[in-house]
Amino acid sequence: MPGPLIIVIGAVVVVLILLVAVISIRSQRADVVEERLGRYTEGSTFLVAAEEEDKKAEKKPSALAQRVEGMLQGQSFAANWRGQLARADLKLTVSEYLALHIISLFGMAVLAFFILFPGNVVMTIVAGGIGIFIPRFYVAYKTSKRLHDFEQQLPDILGLWVNSLRSGYSVLQALEAISREAPDPSAQEIKRVVQEVQLGIPMDEALGHLLTRMPSDDLDLIITAVNIQREVGGNLAEILEVISHTIRERIKLKGEIRVLTAQGRITGYIIGGLPIVLAIFLMLVNPEYMGRMFNDRLCGWPMIGIGLGMIGIGTAIIQKIVDIEI
Repeated sequence: MPGPLIIVIGAVVVVLILLVAVISIRSQRADVVEERLGRYTEGSTFLVAAEEEDKKAEKKPSALAQRVEGMLQGQSFAANWRGQLARADLKLTVSEYLALHIISLFGMAVLAFFILFPGNVVMTIVAGGIGIFIPRFYVAYKTSKRLHDFEQQLPDILGLWVNSLRSGYSVLQALEAISREAPDPSAQEIKRVVQEVQLGIPMDEALGHLLTRMPSDDLDLIITAVNIQREVGGNLAEILEVISHTIRERIKLKGEIRVLTAQGRITGYIIGGLPIVLAIFLMLVNPEYMGRMFNDRLCGWPMIGIGLGMIGIGTAIIQKIVDIEI
């Protein structure tokens, strides 16, 4: 049996084992913290079924999951991954996220070796390198989309907050009303703040946790204003109304700038992606023609490295030009 085939079969076995492990962990682990926090906000209907849910939540993760979590507990990258998953609102542990990286790596490598580029070891390695970044790209996309939606909803949230304060609500009661009326992801994040305060966490720390999950300059301005008002006093409703007007104008200006710079951003995407797409197309149509570049280590590989480096630098420069801060 050829050596590369043995490696591929071993990779397939590893992928299957990791898939089974991830499915087992996901089926056994229940989010106990979220359930307990939910009892403070869901009402009596949740409390009726609390005992049954607790019995289900008593299932412990497997020994493999506990061992992996223990190994990753003290690592610095594990804390960063945990924060990224929280900002993306993905119910995954660090060990599951690590397993997804490994599965994606071997999956892309197997796909390239058997289907896209049969028997090409170089392209298999390249595909595996791309695959390891797929989970990160997905998490980054989810985080960016969630933050964008939250920032777009901030003016409406402030409007609800101002109206609630003027009707006689306290700050916490106003936040609780927002958590019921606002759409996601705003309602979900504000609900977490209310739950933390109800569990005894100070208001400024709960709002700081919100800013950590949603790193937005507009939200930072709002939280700073709320904290200052709690210390020195003042009319919070008027302050938030002024901030709401400022944020609306900033969002409007950001939209206009995004429209004006759309051509430059699309140009950067096309210039950066066209050589790669063309190389893949030629590799599929005429493998012998493009294979010379990949097989020649003295000339072909340096040319590929220089080309990818120049493409990356050019794309980064174009994106930096069109990225206008307000």
